Amino acid sequence: MHDHVHHHHAHPHRHALGFALLLTLGYAAVEAGVGLWSGSLALLGDAGHMVTDASALGIAALAARLALQPPSPRHSYGLGRIEVLAALLNALVMLGVVAFIAGEALERLQTPAPVQGVAVMVTAAIGLLINGSVAWVLTHGEATLNVRAALLHVMGDLLGSVAALAAGAVIWLTGWTPIDPLLALVICVLILYSTLNILREALHVMMEGVPLHMELADVGRAMAAVEQIRSVHDLHIWTLGSGRIALSAHVVLHRLSDWEQLLPQLERLLLERYGIDHVTLQPELTAQHVLRQMPYKKKD
Repeated sequence: MHDHVHHHHAHPHRHALGFALLLTLGYAAVEAGVGLWSGSLALLGDAGHMVTDASALGIAALAARLALQPPSPRHSYGLGRIEVLAALLNALVMLGVVAFIAGEALERLQTPAPVQGVAVMVTAAIGLLINGSVAWVLTHGEATLNVRAALLHVMGDLLGSVAALAAGAVIWLTGWTPIDPLLALVICVLILYSTLNILREALHVMMEGVPLHMELADVGRAMAAVEQIRSVHDLHIWTLGSGRIALSAHVVLHRLSDWEQLLPQLERLLLERYGIDHVTLQPELTAQHVLRQMPYKKKD
């Protein structure tokens, strides 16, 4: 006998992603043109980031839309995990962008080129406002892994705009052009750190790992501490996608007649304390095979 509960969540963040996509794509073309004319690598790098941002935001918006599809006979959990796939793809693309910009920066350090400082400053300042607006929209939406990966691209652009603005100012005031590729390298290091974190989390979800903010043993002990329960075993916790966490477990009872009252109590505990909203539980009276499946029992 299995008991199961499942709550659905909406995805309002897809509207924020769509708005961010239009805003980013529009200014990317402007910044790329000025970057080519002025000869600024920092500005070109920022424009390159914005182009990849547009792609990243498009992928994220499409994934958020597809994640709304209901479960089907072929995909019984629905398509929620497609947002994790989108986050993984966007993080991988970002690694490519970082590698390209770093390579160009190193080459520019060896072969300096003239840069139009004033044009860089003006364009970067406008880019900073655009990126700041997009980042504000995304940070005030739902913080799914998908949105966080898209936001990573935008934050990369935000930092890139700051770097381009600073580079333009230094070149305008002093004429020292190496500041342009040096700041581009600094931004690459900062973005690389965040990208690797997103990659690690996305891969962890794809491998059906226990959510990083949660301890399996802690959840098992909390369930076993309920009065009518003898022990809990075969406990599994994983992320379905878009903040939805699933749990399955075998629950050993003193009396099977307690189960009707106990089930909603366990569901409430798991939802309120851990945010687990997709629960499948198997009640049992005996568990002779418990020892091979990490049992969680009451403390003596």
